[in-house]
Amino acid sequence: MELFLKYPNEVQLELLHVLLETARNTEFGKQYDFSSIHNYETFRERIPVRSYEDYEEMIERSRLGQHNIFWPTPIKWFAKSSGTTNAKSKFIPVSQESLEDCHYAAGKDLLCMYLNNNENSKLFTGKSLRLGGSKELYKENGTSFGDLSAIIIDNMPFWAEYSSTPSNEVSLMSDWETKMIAIVNETIQENVTSLAGVPSWMLVLLNQVLETTGNDHIYQIWNNIEVYFHGGVSFEPYRDQYQKIFPGDSFRYYEIYNASEGFFAIQDRNESSELLLMLDYGIFYEFIPMNTYGTNDEKVIPLSEVEIGVNYAVIITTNAGLWRYKIGDTVRFTSTNPYRIKVSGRTKHHINVFGEELIIENAEEALRKTTKETNSEIVDYTVAPIFMQGREKGAHEWMIEFNKLPDDLELFANLLDQNLQNINSDYEAKRYNDTTLNILKINNARPHLFYDWLKKNDKLGGQHKIPRLSNSRKYMDELLVLNKINSFTL
Repeated sequence: MELFLKYPNEVQLELLHVLLETARNTEFGKQYDFSSIHNYETFRERIPVRSYEDYEEMIERSRLGQHNIFWPTPIKWFAKSSGTTNAKSKFIPVSQESLEDCHYAAGKDLLCMYLNNNENSKLFTGKSLRLGGSKELYKENGTSFGDLSAIIIDNMPFWAEYSSTPSNEVSLMSDWETKMIAIVNETIQENVTSLAGVPSWMLVLLNQVLETTGNDHIYQIWNNIEVYFHGGVSFEPYRDQYQKIFPGDSFRYYEIYNASEGFFAIQDRNESSELLLMLDYGIFYEFIPMNTYGTNDEKVIPLSEVEIGVNYAVIITTNAGLWRYKIGDTVRFTSTNPYRIKVSGRTKHHINVFGEELIIENAEEALRKTTKETNSEIVDYTVAPIFMQGREKGAHEWMIEFNKLPDDLELFANLLDQNLQNINSDYEAKRYNDTTLNILKINNARPHLFYDWLKKNDKLGGQHKIPRLSNSRKYMDELLVLNKINSFTL
């Protein structure tokens, strides 16, 4: 780590050359003549930026057992990821190299950084409660596919299970609701010292633990618990609820940034909201400024050219054979020495129907401020546009499921609207004197609405997320219909 902190750009360029050399005799490497690529400029000019759809045909051939297509070593595993924008499943290749040198290496580095920052930690005196995906591994054609967490758990050495809970058998259960009950029953007997999982789903589990045991906070069950390693969705909407079930100031929160495609960044300091970009996991990074993304002026730049405060789409080249691949995430750099980032959202998850350029980071910050000002708590939310019709102006429509309702929902809407204007000048300009946008509209979601929507769409599980922002009304219209229907029997 000290090496890439001192020489970040040199480490990245050397890694690119290693990836090109390793894959030069693959089908993809021969197609683009990797052997003659000796610098970044040639790499950028010769190899096109790709999305999953551009890769799908090659990945399907690889899943059928063909080798040496885009990576020289056999691809045995594929991380199944449906995401939130497309019902069609994606199968992301996971090589032995990416498993060992990226995902497992990141787990070790995460623990090392945490222990280095907390010398009195008792982390290894107990177990880590891991909350992974809900799918089992399915084997076909000599290859396996399933949630990334299932692949990681399934390939861990046998001794690793001794320091984790629940057992592999329970962790890999396919039925999410049965699995949650099994996790509660198994883990309340353990000495849990840390948690790992997606904040929204972990909160469901922890509340179920409290309900089952009849306790008020988690320390009454696991008195040695000290840290929660979280990622997948923004933690901010859930922070106040976590602080209630972990009262006091001693509990630590450490954020990670990983995906099926790789492990990218880790919080490397206590009480920090910034993540250190990890540059030696077999991933070469490029970025597209979002103000040019998808336009004729789109420009791809290497890490050495990024600027602080600019919103970028992330492009990766990996040791699993993804070449200049758009992962769909956006980040903002907070530092370039070392390279630290904040995850700002998704390239497809923003609202720009009226030129307001609202991104997830804006929505989460405004929501955090508003819930604090109104002493309310949320479970989940999503936002969609209300399109202009005739002389009627547009607006943003929010569906919010509250854990604790504000006393005055109209006041909540006014404060949220004002907070959005304070954070986003484009939104403020469109709202000025109701020029383009009317004040936002809030729907109060019935209990379990988002859970029921996920269940209806077969998306229950630790790696599935609610789509936060959308330029279409697809999710909103489905939720509005479901909001009028009684909850499913769970």
